Amino acid sequence: MHLGAHMSIAGGLHKAVERIMAVDGTALQIFTRNQRQWKVPPLTDEAIGLFAEARARWGDHPVAAHDSYLINMASPKPEAAEKSRNAFAEELRRCQALDIPWLVTHPGSHLGTGAQQGLATYATNLDAAIEQSETDSVTVLLETTAGQGTNLGSTFEELARIMEASRLEHRLGVCFDTCHAFAAGYDLRTAKAYEATFAEFDRLIGVERIGFFHLNDSKTALGEKKDRHEHIGKGHIGETGFGLLMNDVRFADRPGTLETDKGDDLEEDRRNLALLRSLMRG
Repeated sequence: MHLGAHMSIAGGLHKAVERIMAVDGTALQIFTRNQRQWKVPPLTDEAIGLFAEARARWGDHPVAAHDSYLINMASPKPEAAEKSRNAFAEELRRCQALDIPWLVTHPGSHLGTGAQQGLATYATNLDAAIEQSETDSVTVLLETTAGQGTNLGSTFEELARIMEASRLEHRLGVCFDTCHAFAAGYDLRTAKAYEATFAEFDRLIGVERIGFFHLNDSKTALGEKKDRHEHIGKGHIGETGFGLLMNDVRFADRPGTLETDKGDDLEEDRRNLALLRSLMRG
């Protein structure tokens, strides 16, 4: 597995590449802009060029972007849904301009209308946003979620239903977040549980549709539906669970990034990556 981390773009997009190089990562996830604001400044030719130059120095390693957490294309409110569609279309355009092949996104929240209606609304708005973006080279990865509140995407069935409802299923894949899946009730701690979880995923979606992993341990216990990331081996999934994933030949060529807390010196990323690598047999 290509291992890396989500890195800050403070100081410029190219700085994220410099940060992943500093921890010897071979996979990267970024936000392409300030994800806490609706207003998105245009990408400049200089920013695109500096990012491309940094990636050339780093090597031919996989990069994904994550969209803004403000976006909710499952919203039953027409104005909010339109704002989210426009923002997501712009996220896709930015990815294509930056030559980033994957855009990771949470499938939104139904806000009380129920999962069935929320999933239908999301699929409709997702298709509209992709078409509006006029992009053709970016795959949208639906992220597994923990199941908090009215959030969608915490079951493999819900992700499968979005794909089935979409007219653009060929543009869709999955980002498997280990913490979120565990919090949603999918056990990864033993060989038997791990195999059962991915057998279920394969039955409903197909493991080949997993394009990216978020590698996070869980502060909370199995099925508690709380999104609380913990450092690798320090949470309820534990080293055994991550060892099973690190040695799963089906995912040997997939990228996986940490999303765990860290300081400016990035030492926590170094420790987590070293541990993940140590779990790989051979």
